[in-house]
Amino acid sequence: MKPRILLLAFLILFLLLLPTFAGKYLLYMTIHILILSVFALGFNLLLGYTGLLSFGQAGFFAMGAYASAKILLIIPSLLAGMIAGVVAGGIAALILGYLCVRHTRIYFSMLTLCFGMMIYSIAWKWREVTGGDDGLIGIPRAPFEIPGILSINMSSMGSYYYFVLVISLIAIFVLYRIVNSPFGLTLKGIRDSENRVSFAGISIRSYRLLSFTIAGLYAGLAGSLVPPLENTVTPPLAHWTQSAEPVMVTLLGGIHTFSGPIVGSILFYLIKDLIVRYTQYWLIWFGSIVVFLVLVFRGGIVIFFTERIGRLFKSRSEK
Repeated sequence: MKPRILLLAFLILFLLLLPTFAGKYLLYMTIHILILSVFALGFNLLLGYTGLLSFGQAGFFAMGAYASAKILLIIPSLLAGMIAGVVAGGIAALILGYLCVRHTRIYFSMLTLCFGMMIYSIAWKWREVTGGDDGLIGIPRAPFEIPGILSINMSSMGSYYYFVLVISLIAIFVLYRIVNSPFGLTLKGIRDSENRVSFAGISIRSYRLLSFTIAGLYAGLAGSLVPPLENTVTPPLAHWTQSAEPVMVTLLGGIHTFSGPIVGSILFYLIKDLIVRYTQYWLIWFGSIVVFLVLVFRGGIVIFFTERIGRLFKSRSEK
């Protein structure tokens, strides 16, 4: 059996057994890691596979969070809230992506940043829907229900952890299949040489729009998982600094690797949690450590260690 498969099986087993020995805080932090992993994986479909750098993904993340919160306040159904969040993020990405993918490079990045901040402004000003600067509060952690088939109480942190874990694993598997499909290979071709792909008769703009929409769906899914956890949603979820998180963890883990955003998300929260324990100036130290890691591990931590392990096995086989 390949080492990667063994490592993956061990990691899944560890996550499944985590509630048996971990406290509420560790479960809470792990849920945030899973949410950020889903968020960053969707973003990496744009950056790592399509070659588009977006600074507005927090807008779709917030759309998913607000849509989920509004549904949960009306209909106490976790499944309905999650679906509403995914749909909201996907529709917003489809509409705004139609305008953004007409441009590339810095123009695309600036457009996504502008649209993301536009959503942020709407979240602040449209008080009747979003609650303004107060946000939406008192959001229930509704049960997971499939009418007539299944009903699971999500009031405990452990139950909600398993829900987020299952949803995250499904989302990760689906995206893995996407990036390893002919569609994913086409995106890589667009990233490497869009002229060659266009000469083959493929619509570059259509593929970019589809990639942007899928990234929006994943951002909406990640956002929809936040309200039941925090019981509140506020405008800062749509701020450009929230968009910086998937960029940072993707660069930290590795852009051109599928597991890079997941590894980066784990390191992001571990480093942050460790520094906050010792100083109130954690942002300075955190930023310095992340910059150091990005400069030392060129291409990302996953690529760095993959290459090192590959060289080690090659040297042993030659001996």
